[in-house]
Amino acid sequence: MAGPADAGPAGAEPVEAEPVEAGPRRRRRWRRALAETAIMILVAVLLTGLVRAFAFQTFWIPSSSMVPTLGVYDRVLVQKAFFTWHDVREGNIVVFSHPPLDECGGPQEDGDLVKRVIALPGQTIYSSGNSVYVNGRRLAEPYLPHYDPLGPPIASSQHPYRIPPGEFYVLGDNRADSCDSRYWGPIKGSSVVGRVVLTFWHDDHPDFHGF
Repeated sequence: MAGPADAGPAGAEPVEAEPVEAGPRRRRRWRRALAETAIMILVAVLLTGLVRAFAFQTFWIPSSSMVPTLGVYDRVLVQKAFFTWHDVREGNIVVFSHPPLDECGGPQEDGDLVKRVIALPGQTIYSSGNSVYVNGRRLAEPYLPHYDPLGPPIASSQHPYRIPPGEFYVLGDNRADSCDSRYWGPIKGSSVVGRVVLTFWHDDHPDFHGF
């Protein structure tokens, strides 16, 4: 007489038959897990895009115009969300669109630039020797090395330059080797992309410094 369907050789352990529905259920669980993973990846990509577009963005420094504050190939984090040109303050380091009058050339000829805001809309600016004067007062610049050469001068005390409404006068910290507002004038507030808030890579190693 024939034995049970799962009977094997004498002494062997009986093999339990798997329900017919188990295979489809396993495939459905696998498909559901795959779909959930795909959705999570999509959401992460979208959030990254939103953060990049509206909150923060990373930039790298291609030139020495902001030395010693920012070196070549330094990486910085720029605040874009909850920040407009109306929030710009004297001394801020800002990223802005390439000025249309720039004829200096260089590694960021068509890209964004980074400089320090020296004078605000309506203020007057001029230089004397290596010092910069804003509204007639010598500008304190603790971020610069002592005896840092100014390079090209800025107007004069007899004929100071007044910053137009809605515009900012910007300079590189490496004054003697920076193409800035001395060459192409003040920048428009509407061209400001954001404010540099953090350096996270400096001199070829991780280095966190807030601004």
